[in-house]
Amino acid sequence: MKVAVIGATGLVGSTMVHILEERQFPVTEFIPVASEKTIDRKVRFRNMDYKVKTIKEALAFAPDIALFSAGSDISTKYAPEFVSVGTSVIDNSSAWRMNPGIKLIIPEVNGDVLTYDDKIIANPNCSTIQLLMVIAPIYKHYGISRVVISTYQSVTGSGLKAIHQLESERTGKNVEKFYPYPIDLNCLPHIDKFESNGYTKEEMKMINESRKILGDPSLRITATAVRVPVMGGHSESVNLELKQSFNFDDLISLLNNTPGVSVINDNSRNQYPMPIYSEGKDEVFVGRIRMDKSQENSLNLWIVADNLRKGAATNTVQIAETLIEKALI
Repeated sequence: MKVAVIGATGLVGSTMVHILEERQFPVTEFIPVASEKTIDRKVRFRNMDYKVKTIKEALAFAPDIALFSAGSDISTKYAPEFVSVGTSVIDNSSAWRMNPGIKLIIPEVNGDVLTYDDKIIANPNCSTIQLLMVIAPIYKHYGISRVVISTYQSVTGSGLKAIHQLESERTGKNVEKFYPYPIDLNCLPHIDKFESNGYTKEEMKMINESRKILGDPSLRITATAVRVPVMGGHSESVNLELKQSFNFDDLISLLNNTPGVSVINDNSRNQYPMPIYSEGKDEVFVGRIRMDKSQENSLNLWIVADNLRKGAATNTVQIAETLIEKALI
């Protein structure tokens, strides 16, 4: 099993490498790929150092699987070229997510739809993944008529420059700014570019991707995405209006029995999910679960996950595992 990681020296790419190792993915030939400016670097995998390859060099290896995390432009240009040499591509950028011919996959939610013909597979946005891990079983069991989301997203979602800005503001150092305003001791209601409808691209990603994965283009969903000075993971405040009445204990039981979801919901002991505790973990955590007394058949949820792991790298590797389990490669 020849596996290439495109963008292996970046935040998500390096996490992919770690997770391939951690989950004992069946790699027989490891091909780390990065830009030409990092070509002299080495990537450590299973106690061995591998010289970084260019993307064109990686194509010559004709890998069985290529995990892309190098941005939309790279994915748009090179994913089809890898497919042409027989590679199955799993892409973590937004390049292919809304392409009607490309499947958008969270293995626990819709991994069953993958077929042998799926040679480019899109990995959803980090905030979409943790949202749907929790609400998809509720949607399937009760139906959902409306979703309202406010996110509280870690600076790690913006990459190394954003982390450096936060750290520099806390230590008084002067570095290149990634955000248009200070992030330390601040919240920025602005993730990605603004669109003509007043939403940001990040907010529209959550709306459109959720509809696509659930197969419900008419689902009423609205989002506000906020960047916060946090390092551990993303958090989401979610309000759901269900299509039918529900028993609260039954709903909690449903979530408790959902693979990949961990319920932390003990108000008497002040136990609820927080990003500081999600860091380094693959579960999606949900708590502060309560009835919304202002609207019939409604409830509130607080959802937290490590955005670099389940929100990106782990989900990508899980898609690759699903391909192997279903003998699709």
